[in-house]
Amino acid sequence: MIPIWLATLLLLVASNVFMTFAWYYHLKHQGWALWQAILISWLIAFVEYCLMVPANRMGHVSAGGPFTAPQLKIIQEAVTLTVFGFFSWLVLKEKLQWTDYVAFTLIFAGAAVGLFGKHFTQAATATSTAASSTGAG
Repeated sequence: MIPIWLATLLLLVASNVFMTFAWYYHLKHQGWALWQAILISWLIAFVEYCLMVPANRMGHVSAGGPFTAPQLKIIQEAVTLTVFGFFSWLVLKEKLQWTDYVAFTLIFAGAAVGLFGKHFTQAATATSTAASSTGAG
């Protein structure tokens, strides 16, 4: 059986693929009327919701999952950037600029702090407590 954290991540990736198409694919079809672009985007987004809602439900601590709501959102945003980067390059044929990479890196750094910061803080506190109890530091 797939671990809950992995199933959550896979569903988030799949949902983001659909959402990225819903939000940006119409840019390749400027001939579509606006109402057509909206309708097609909504139909694609429906599939995204059918994947995102189960991902968030199963992944959340209230359902026995390993993630808090903020962590699920942070993961979703990091996945969104990754999926969008590939979408932009492969589908829209738009290369990311160096400034895009810098911005993505800063966002990923923030995501790492949000997801793992608690672990770093706990480890630093444990180290500091151990050092002060032994008279070091």
